[in-house]
Amino acid sequence: MGAKLALGISAAFDSGNIIVVGQEGDRFDLEIARDHESDFYQWFHFRLTGAAGRDVTLRILNAGGAAYPGGWPGYHARVSEDRQHWHQAETGYADGVLTIRHRPATNNAWFAYFAPYSMERHHDLVARMAVRPGVRHRSLGQTLDGQELDCLTVGTGAKQVWLYARQHPGETMAEWWMEGALERLTDDQDSVARALRAAATFHIVPNMNPDGSRRGHLRTNAVGVNLNREWHEPSAERSPEVLHTLAAMQESGVDFAMDVHGDEAIPHVFIAGFEGIPAWTDRQGELYHRFRDTLARRTPDFQTARGYDVAAPGKANLSMSTNQLANRFGCVAMTLEMPFKDNDDLPDPAYGWSPARSKQLAADCLATLNEMIGDI
Repeated sequence: MGAKLALGISAAFDSGNIIVVGQEGDRFDLEIARDHESDFYQWFHFRLTGAAGRDVTLRILNAGGAAYPGGWPGYHARVSEDRQHWHQAETGYADGVLTIRHRPATNNAWFAYFAPYSMERHHDLVARMAVRPGVRHRSLGQTLDGQELDCLTVGTGAKQVWLYARQHPGETMAEWWMEGALERLTDDQDSVARALRAAATFHIVPNMNPDGSRRGHLRTNAVGVNLNREWHEPSAERSPEVLHTLAAMQESGVDFAMDVHGDEAIPHVFIAGFEGIPAWTDRQGELYHRFRDTLARRTPDFQTARGYDVAAPGKANLSMSTNQLANRFGCVAMTLEMPFKDNDDLPDPAYGWSPARSKQLAADCLATLNEMIGDI
C-alpha cells in the first residue's frame, strides 16, 4: 500500500477565492479573500487535492465577518468531483466559523459557495447562442479589466425586453438562469419562445460583471464598486458596465426589465419591485403584480409571502437598476432573487437550490411573460 498523498488546496483559477492560513493533518484553516478595494466578501471557490477516502475538515475562520453572516445558518457548501454535478456538503456554522466536512471519493474535489459559472463557460454560452438562427451578438463595451460586455439579441417584436444578470458576480445562480432563458428563447420548436420572439425583442446581458466574476468577487467589479448602486450616475472610471448597458437601453427603450440575482440569507425565491419611485403609475404596479402572481401560480419554486421590505412612496433608491429603469422608462421592472441555501418551501436535501432549478425557473419566467407581453 502506497503512502498517503499530501493534501493541497488551491484557488489560482477563474473565479477562485480562498486563503490557506493553517493545516493540521486532514484539517485546513481557511479565510475568504475580500473583493479588491472593498470590504465585501462571502464567495469562495477552491480545489482540494490528494484527499481520496479521507475525512477532511475545512474551517473558514472569517465567515462571521462576511458581508451577510445571516447567510450561514442553514447553509450548505457545494462540492463536486467532476465539476458537472454540485452536491450539498455537510456544513455547520458556529462562533463565526463555517465548517465543511467531506470525504472525497477521488483525489480532486472542488468546493464553492454555489455552483460556479466560470468566464470560460460564459464564453462557451455566448458562442453557442450567437450562432443560432435569429440571434445577434454585440459587445456593449469593455470592462475595466478589458473584458467584453456581451449582449445577445433575440426576436423581432416591438416590445423591448432587457434581461441582465450577475451585477453581483458571486451570485452565479443568476447566470445559470440566463443559460436556461437563452436555451428556451432560441428553441425553434418551443411555442412560447416563438410567440415571445414575434412579440418582443430581447436584449440579454448574461454577465454584467465579468471582472468580478473572474477575480472571485462576491459583490463588486475590478475597483470595488457595487454596480447595483451606480444606475443613477454611472461613469467610465467606476462603472463602465452600467454606463454601456444604460446607453444601449436608452437607444432601444425598455418595456420590461428583469435583473437576476441571488440572496444570501432568505431561503426562498422572490422578486422585488419598484414601489416608491417618484414616477410610479398604477398601470406599472398592476402589471408588476400580475407577473408576480402568475409566476407564483405557475411554479411551486416561487412565492410572494417573503422578500424585501417595500419602499415608502417617493423613497425608492434610484441608484438601483430596477428602480431607475422603472422611473426613467415607465417600464415594468423587477429584481429576481434566488437562494444560496434552498427553497425551504420545497427543499432538496441532495442539491439544495441548484443550476437545474435556476434554469427551469427561467423557463417559467418566460412562460409567465408570454401571458402578458401584449399588455406591457
